[in-house]
Amino acid sequence: MAALAEAEATGQGIEAAQTALRLAAYYEAARELARRLTEWSKNLGREERRFVVCTGGGPGIMEAANRGASEARGVNVGLTISIPDEEFDNPYVSRELHFHFHYFFMRKFWFVYLAKAVVLFPGGFGTLDELFEILTLVQTRKMRKRIPIVLFGTEYWDDIVDFGGLVKYGMISPGDLALFHRTNSVDEAYQMIIKGLTENALGTPGPVL
Repeated sequence: MAALAEAEATGQGIEAAQTALRLAAYYEAARELARRLTEWSKNLGREERRFVVCTGGGPGIMEAANRGASEARGVNVGLTISIPDEEFDNPYVSRELHFHFHYFFMRKFWFVYLAKAVVLFPGGFGTLDELFEILTLVQTRKMRKRIPIVLFGTEYWDDIVDFGGLVKYGMISPGDLALFHRTNSVDEAYQMIIKGLTENALGTPGPVL
């Protein structure tokens, strides 16, 4: 807020400050959602306490999710990737659960193989790649397990991906829009994920593809 107020006072950098403020809201939403999910998981019965937050292990919203899990005193996973132009400095990943990958396809495999639910916050090419990889696997039934897929940030996703256009041009069926949920609410995302985990994952032995 302070940066936006300063930008408005000087008349410079207003758009950048507004964007930073929106991203800060996503950071706090990811942090809160991860904290609440971790607390829920820790309160499950001993044999069922196995849901942990897993991110790409990097800064920004990835850091927020790891931070929320850490603040709930839960272990969490970071799957980082070796790329030349970005530094990964995320102190909230559980040290023994920080795994570094060279190949994106191997990293995505472990993301999807172990996932029981997926939440996608606003991101760039990597986030879009992961989104469409997961949707393709679910749509084509190459992935047999049922997982809730939540796109957080309705305005962002509506701007970036015209899902209705894909239906209009016959590239996907109208029913494919039910493969995921869009929301701006931490409460709604939390309830969607808890419902999906309770119905599809609790009591299921081991990872299922």
